[in-house]
Amino acid sequence: MFKLSARKLAMQGAIVTKFPVMRANTVVRPMAMRLSSTKTMTVREALNSAIAEELDRDDDVFIIGEEVAQYNGAYKVTKGLLDRFGERRVVDTPITEYGFTGLAVGAALKGLKPIVEFMSFNFSMQAIDHVVNSAAKTHYMSGGTQKCQMVFRGPNGAAVGVAAQHSQDYSAWYGSIPGLKVLVPYSAEDARGLLKAAIRDPNPVVFLENELLYNESFEVSEEALSPDFTLPYKAKIEREGKDVSIVTYTRNVQFALEAAKILQEQYNVSAEVINLRAIRPLDVDALIKTVKKTNHLVTVESTFPAFGVGSEIVAQVMESEAFDYLDAPVQRVTGADVPTPYAKELEDFAFPDAPTIVKAVKESLSIE
Repeated sequence: MFKLSARKLAMQGAIVTKFPVMRANTVVRPMAMRLSSTKTMTVREALNSAIAEELDRDDDVFIIGEEVAQYNGAYKVTKGLLDRFGERRVVDTPITEYGFTGLAVGAALKGLKPIVEFMSFNFSMQAIDHVVNSAAKTHYMSGGTQKCQMVFRGPNGAAVGVAAQHSQDYSAWYGSIPGLKVLVPYSAEDARGLLKAAIRDPNPVVFLENELLYNESFEVSEEALSPDFTLPYKAKIEREGKDVSIVTYTRNVQFALEAAKILQEQYNVSAEVINLRAIRPLDVDALIKTVKKTNHLVTVESTFPAFGVGSEIVAQVMESEAFDYLDAPVQRVTGADVPTPYAKELEDFAFPDAPTIVKAVKESLSIE
């Protein structure tokens, strides 16, 4: 055994944590290939089209939440659905997350397939008993006789200027609950394919979107435009690399790709960027393969540093054969360990960005 102290670096307010590792070398073949692109679509459009197609496909599917119908959704994700499918399928509710989430869970237990929209996942705390104790556990507690097929979706994590009570990332919270699946889309293709898969999944699925990605446009493949398109809950290589693996999810994929470009141009470092797509089930095989390939690992998330997604990734890597392939301590880049500030100057310091990721990679590779 050897002992090395975990070291923490405050990097523009965001936190980087280092873990001790052993040394080895290997290379494996890439995990995935990108699909050819023919069309551009925003994340908002991808979500809207996915919901519309699933409503059209299955009469048991309906969407319920605050302002989802007449107002077309707080973020216009449900635009046009009321006119097309009517009040039976697109249901406006009072401002009572505990109430409408309980109604939806009850509907799911009776065989319907609700999509619950939270205007913010911070508000899901009002309904967490229904999500965790009813939706997630009933299938197990009934001996497999009672399924609860439903989706909980909406914006998650920090936006801009919404302060401490509206900025929390719940990926680690819900990711710790047996019986739930937790998905974290980045691109339009992710949003479309993963949401359609979630709606068809017989298990309850927490679908964590990012408000700041709704208006972002992405190229999508011809395959992704098919009404039958779904994605597996597997990680995706967004950029091939050989020197270091940057593992992240949702909006931080964008910052990781920016960081990878900087690293290539300024330091001749080839960074592999992994988009997790799913928190639960976590694609541990993808983590192992990329660590074996690059021998260095940096995780990036906007959650608090304690008990986060990065911590789980580190544990999974250290408990697997990937541990023996690491040439340097794993670096975690996280949000700052404080309630999210309202002041813009402080808010900017509280979350990772491309320069923060670059600094963590340089630390991992011992670049001055």
